[in-house]
Amino acid sequence: MKVFLIAGEASGDRLGAALMAGLKSLDNMEFQGVGGPMMQAEGMQSLFPMDELSVMGLAEILPKYMHLRRRLHQTAEAVLEAQPDVLITIDSPDFCLRAARLVRAKSAVRTVHYVAPSVWAWRAGRARKMAGVIDHVLALLPFEPPYMEAAGMECDFVGHPVVSEPQATPEEIERFRARHGLDGPLWMVLPGSRRGEVSWLGDRFSDVVRRVLAARPDLSLVLPTTATVAPLVRDMVAGWPVQPLILSPEGMDAESYKAEKRAAFGAADWALAASGTVSLELAAARTPMVIAYDLKPLSRFVISRMLRVDTLTLVNLVSETRVIPEFIGKACRPELIAPAMLGVMDNPNPQLAAMDLTMDRLGRGGEAPGVRAARAVLARMKAATG
Repeated sequence: MKVFLIAGEASGDRLGAALMAGLKSLDNMEFQGVGGPMMQAEGMQSLFPMDELSVMGLAEILPKYMHLRRRLHQTAEAVLEAQPDVLITIDSPDFCLRAARLVRAKSAVRTVHYVAPSVWAWRAGRARKMAGVIDHVLALLPFEPPYMEAAGMECDFVGHPVVSEPQATPEEIERFRARHGLDGPLWMVLPGSRRGEVSWLGDRFSDVVRRVLAARPDLSLVLPTTATVAPLVRDMVAGWPVQPLILSPEGMDAESYKAEKRAAFGAADWALAASGTVSLELAAARTPMVIAYDLKPLSRFVISRMLRVDTLTLVNLVSETRVIPEFIGKACRPELIAPAMLGVMDNPNPQLAAMDLTMDRLGRGGEAPGVRAARAVLARMKAATG
């Protein structure tokens, strides 16, 4: 079976790799497409570096528009040439759904989109537009299928891969701390996985760090990052009062870095993180957190007028609580974030029950979401062909 997959950022790469592993466990597969290191480790040779697509926000995309347009047409042409049995696009809807539309204009290939668009949060009309080019949606969140089915697409809730990812053992955490000389309280700082995020949020996160360290000089810091943004992170932390332990995959094999990052998440007592999937990784590790995020003014202006929810943090949404403090858009200000972070350090326990409920609702304890997603893809394909 020939499968063409497209992912545009680190979280999509993780989802794609889990799906690919699930598909391989069920049938013989041949993979082509665009993906990152995790998907490549599962047997894909990426058409071009995935991180070229890791751009978010209107103002951020405009300077790269022509290059992204070339990559879009290159990708669609590659799908048409490959003639796969199924095209699976993963998150990154601005790129992926445009690619699917170009392909659908010239081919009847079956199309699957992994990660339902957040129509419950903003841009409700996206589901209807998707229905013209997408046959089947794989949803990460349990409340999403009705939105997709109402627009005319098949949809299966398959859970989130974070629930099946291994967590660090107490022994691994102890070895991690000993290896890096971390014998006191440990604070994790996560300013984003995209270059644009780190560039835009870096000064504010740095200000928060200085304010918190002024009140808590006993803290050690750890900052996991990606190879792509590691140079920006090193520049960002150069003036910090306490130099963090920077964890980068540079010079490490994929499994060693995953183990090191897993141990860091388990060892951290608290975290300050940019909004996104990382909140679920922290919840899986039971690491209390504060979430902060902002976009450039044009993007913020447009998106803020489309929002239909009062929180963007997935733990808050899935658990139907609001226990994770978040500072989004104009609220992303160090003088607000730092006191909230200190408050969580003083009293982290209220977040733990919401984290556990979130993991349960996302499928913890059941079949691995990557396998569930693979079964859903194959079952719907079989039903469609009779």
